[in-house]
Amino acid sequence: MNPSLSQLVGTFLRRAWLYVLVAVTMIFLVTPTLIVLPMSLSDARYLSFPPKSFSLQPFLNYFASLEWRTATGISLVTAFLTMVLATTLGTAAAYALHNSQQRYLGVLRGLIMAPMIVPTIFTAIGLFFIYARLGLNNSIPGLVLAHTLLALPYVIINVGAGLKSYDMTQEHAACILGATRLRAFFDITLPQIRFSIITAAMFAFAVSLDEAVVSIFISGGDSATLTKRMFSSLRSEIDPVIAVVATLMTLLSIVMLVVSLVAQRRNRRRGAA
Repeated sequence: MNPSLSQLVGTFLRRAWLYVLVAVTMIFLVTPTLIVLPMSLSDARYLSFPPKSFSLQPFLNYFASLEWRTATGISLVTAFLTMVLATTLGTAAAYALHNSQQRYLGVLRGLIMAPMIVPTIFTAIGLFFIYARLGLNNSIPGLVLAHTLLALPYVIINVGAGLKSYDMTQEHAACILGATRLRAFFDITLPQIRFSIITAAMFAFAVSLDEAVVSIFISGGDSATLTKRMFSSLRSEIDPVIAVVATLMTLLSIVMLVVSLVAQRRNRRRGAA
């Protein structure tokens, strides 16, 4: 029996507060982006909102600036290397945690997730003094290792979720039939959790690209990241190019989000099948 119009109206009114709350939350989340985008098209010499007139000059200034292009290259290279390293290590860690029956597994899992809990500023200070002794400050290897530390929990969570929906008896059957554990993982397990790994890789890339606190402490000179360059520019120039960089990073984040959502949807379809 189809619900009557009065029942539909009554249901809508009872949930109206929820719809309003969702709308307010979405507006709150989207508003900064809606402010930054027009600022990146302003023809003013300094950041201003609302812009009095629009121009593509800030974008031209960004692409013409060697400092901004160098910082962008450093950030992209660091994010890519972090994605590769964090995804590899995180997948191995998630697999080990999923199959382990150790007594102190909860403690180990908590230690691995610590970078998500400990304030980033504490991690940055600790890394700065350790890197000072190892000579890794102001270097890409130092940035990659630091960003990998911060990205690992996100990879482990996503890959672990994929492993929970996977039937490990398939891998065990392959081992019984003569395959080594490593061969069984690559031939049987990996193809079935690949969408979770893709999502984890996108998270690792985004975490590295967006990281600012650690980068401010351990990067500089020729290895300054885009976020470090943005903070330095905010203190001295307040150039509209900052809004251009924020806009481009937002667009890249949207692309990665779409890739992640597509991977998650295909993973759910595979699970349903």
